[in-house]
Amino acid sequence: MFSRSRKKIILSIMLSLILLFGVTLSVIMLASYHEIRQQSSEMLERYVEMYSLDQQSEPEKAPDVKPGNQELPGSGTKQGDLPPDLGPGFQLSTFYSVAFSEDGTVLSVNDGAKGLYSEDELISIGRELLAKNKTAGRLDNLSYQISSKTGYTLVAFIDDTVRESSMETLLHNVLIIGGASIVILFFISLVLSRRIIRPLEENDKQQKQFISDASHELKTPVAVISTNAELLSRELGENEWLANIQYENERMGDLVKQLLNLSRAENTETPMETVDLSRIVTGEVLAFESVAFDQGKTIQSDIDDNIHVTGNQAQLTQLTSILMDNAVRHGTGSEIELSLKHQGHTAVLSVANDGDEIPPEKLEHLFDRFYRVDEARNSDGHHYGLGLSIAKAVAEKHGGSIAVSSQDGKVRFTVSIPEKNK
Repeated sequence: MFSRSRKKIILSIMLSLILLFGVTLSVIMLASYHEIRQQSSEMLERYVEMYSLDQQSEPEKAPDVKPGNQELPGSGTKQGDLPPDLGPGFQLSTFYSVAFSEDGTVLSVNDGAKGLYSEDELISIGRELLAKNKTAGRLDNLSYQISSKTGYTLVAFIDDTVRESSMETLLHNVLIIGGASIVILFFISLVLSRRIIRPLEENDKQQKQFISDASHELKTPVAVISTNAELLSRELGENEWLANIQYENERMGDLVKQLLNLSRAENTETPMETVDLSRIVTGEVLAFESVAFDQGKTIQSDIDDNIHVTGNQAQLTQLTSILMDNAVRHGTGSEIELSLKHQGHTAVLSVANDGDEIPPEKLEHLFDRFYRVDEARNSDGHHYGLGLSIAKAVAEKHGGSIAVSSQDGKVRFTVSIPEKNK
């Protein structure tokens, strides 16, 4: 039980950290890429504003200057010498432009970085961008802007490869560091989960020990009272007060017996062997048919043959008996449904009865010790809210689980136990 809780704590911590890391990284990267696009757009606007066709060379006579040191068109300033009102993005960016006349003739080609694109490639890109009939946008790693000027159309674009490559490198490094951090935090969460669970484990252990000790201590006085009451009844004959003592002592004896059963199911190492679960369940159905008949109910069973599990026959019999007894006592309809089926490598026992829908907040407490859905029936008969606790302990001791659902007017208990490997 606590092992499962510990795993849930670790899983919750890790999922929270991974989610937080993923969301934070996504926001940072999206904001950074948006900033790159925004800066590219702003720089292109400035570039277009400063562009002057008169200061550009003919395409076949484009000056052979090194990237990053060409003059910004119309500015008289080299790109390496930033104008005072331009940001550092100009130093990290390479600008290209193609000027077209109204009839589509190329008037000028500005190759911002010799060797990356040929003039023919730039002209081809320029024509492709013109065909889009947009004033701005992106094409692969290029941000572009198209502007109509006096007598010609300017297609200007900027290569964001360097800056986007830097972002990809940053993302790669962050993922490595983040992954390493998550691994480290995983081991930290292992330690923290142990510390969180330890007080609960100790408290549960003390409760189980108390139940075991109290049960054994009560066993003797209950037996003594029963013997003395029997002797007195022989001396006094029928006596109302003595009958009350015997009745309550009998109830106390049943409670002690159930507490001992719970203690054994939770704490005692039980011998395991291969048992025929189909035979056990069939036997319990036959045993409860007369009880159900007396209450005007029938049992509809569907049991697969040859379902074998590794377990303790007495405890599995007790588990089935508890579920059958619960269905017979609390069922409001005339029919009880029971099935035992193969599901993969798991034996699934299901017991259902008609009944009022149980609220979700009460369903989760059904397997708690001494818990009763109807508090008014706490003193009814010889049932003390321990049966389902015992059933849960038996299921878990056999490597399985038990669950309950309440919907459409039916309360269904489902037990899953690993089958014996054939």
